[in-house]
Amino acid sequence: MRAMLLTLGLVLGMASTVAADEPQALGFTVTNIDGEEVKLSDYKGKVILVVNVASRCGLTPQYEGLQAMYEKYKDQDFVILAFPCNQFGAQEPGTAAEIKEFCTGNYDVTFPLFAKVDVNGEGASDLYKYLTALNTEPKGEGAISWNFEKFLINRQGEVINRFQPRTTPTDAALVSAIEAALEK
Repeated sequence: MRAMLLTLGLVLGMASTVAADEPQALGFTVTNIDGEEVKLSDYKGKVILVVNVASRCGLTPQYEGLQAMYEKYKDQDFVILAFPCNQFGAQEPGTAAEIKEFCTGNYDVTFPLFAKVDVNGEGASDLYKYLTALNTEPKGEGAISWNFEKFLINRQGEVINRFQPRTTPTDAALVSAIEAALEK
């Protein structure tokens, strides 16, 4: 009940930033790594994996697995949306240009990268306020615990899963969830 009330409060409080005619998760407008606004509704009909990322983290090598996952499933309308975040151990201190260069130069990242955001607290992006208010399995609701936490959104724009940061891109439960969402 608490999660439902929190989600309702967030929805009511964010009415101006969310398009009313879109599923909640796709109603947000975000800024990409190049400073351009992107409507998440542009990804309607795709299976989306939202990940908060960092360049100087022990989990940073997950970029390699995320890129491999993206390559494997992108032709089936799968996309990864990466949101750099500097809230955990100051492990993403770079500028947008430095982050982009790091990701493309070290991991050949071709999936969409977005502007650095906060994922927790009052300054958290509206998208992350929404995502963390949901009681999504297997993790549930609440603050992001570290870099590389993952949210899976189905083709209808519904958040269907949330995975811990240490869940690697090759984890059987994550892969199974993605493949099941792609089949629908």
